[in-house]
Amino acid sequence: MPTSTSETLKQRLHAEALSAGFVAMGICRPDSVRKDGEGLRAFVAEGLHGEMQWLEDRIDWRADPTALWPEARSVIMLAESYAPTYNPLSALEDPTRGAISVYAQGKDYHDLVKKRLKRVGRWLIEQAPGSEIKVFVDTAPVMERPLAREAGLGWTGKHGCILSRNFGNWVFLGCIFTTLELEPDAPVRPSCGSCTSCLDICPTQAFIGPGRLDPRKCVSYLTIESSQPVPLELRSKMGNRIYGCDDCLAICPWNKFAVAASDARYHGDVGNPPLAELAQLDDTSFRARFSGSPIKRIGVNKFLRNVMYAIGNSARPELIPSAQAHVLADDPVLRDAAQWAVARLRG
Repeated sequence: MPTSTSETLKQRLHAEALSAGFVAMGICRPDSVRKDGEGLRAFVAEGLHGEMQWLEDRIDWRADPTALWPEARSVIMLAESYAPTYNPLSALEDPTRGAISVYAQGKDYHDLVKKRLKRVGRWLIEQAPGSEIKVFVDTAPVMERPLAREAGLGWTGKHGCILSRNFGNWVFLGCIFTTLELEPDAPVRPSCGSCTSCLDICPTQAFIGPGRLDPRKCVSYLTIESSQPVPLELRSKMGNRIYGCDDCLAICPWNKFAVAASDARYHGDVGNPPLAELAQLDDTSFRARFSGSPIKRIGVNKFLRNVMYAIGNSARPELIPSAQAHVLADDPVLRDAAQWAVARLRG
């Protein structure tokens, strides 16, 4: 496709993406993140991925998009805002309530973002008959953040997430791989300067350095990815965080430019529920309460484990009965967490 025609199509594609609800679009080559692929291999070789076996299982595809789909000639990266309407750090103020990550407050973003991606993808195929596409949202073996950086959506912040002067860091990323040759965008210059707010606020000090995280100490990893008991030295640092952690995102000063979420379904009614109420959930009530939410994927036992740690950190003896109810749980990890909570509250 001639460059002039490609540019015209690209401009119309950008307009379609914004119309679909995305806040930004950029394009890069599939082979633009090979150095990041080398870094990923080193990361896994060092064992920093912990229990995230999925990182290792399909590392060849993840490290090199040209191996994932050799026919792809361009990667269209799109960002969708889920910016909160409140300060997420305020959820940490009441130790009797569980703090749940902003991205899990509403409907599962995988479903919502993929629908928008498919809409844009269908439009692209209609405009360029004979072209092919593949759409990916998070669950596929794709390094979305490096691709978004190369596509010029933003730079990699010191917290490892995409940052932009135009929308801050509250965004989901989606990819459209295509056989079309589209003009790539230029990466943008990092603008974090000397700021280390995101590194300093981490409750477990999980950052090895700027842009380098040890997930095995990250609260998001501990509450969502890990199925094992949280190390004793980290439990007291988790506070009331029971699903994910937004501290490094919420503190970033670039969020003064955050764009309002285009879909109200991201701001659901999950809220920050009372720990005593959550401790009463069984498998059936857990599934019903978090139907359509990403929270449901971790299962009731892991969720209750997290609730027990929060109860243990609450310094509220009146919550002892809520933890006591699980000290004989069949699940050994939940049982351990409940026993720890009771012992901690009893001093």
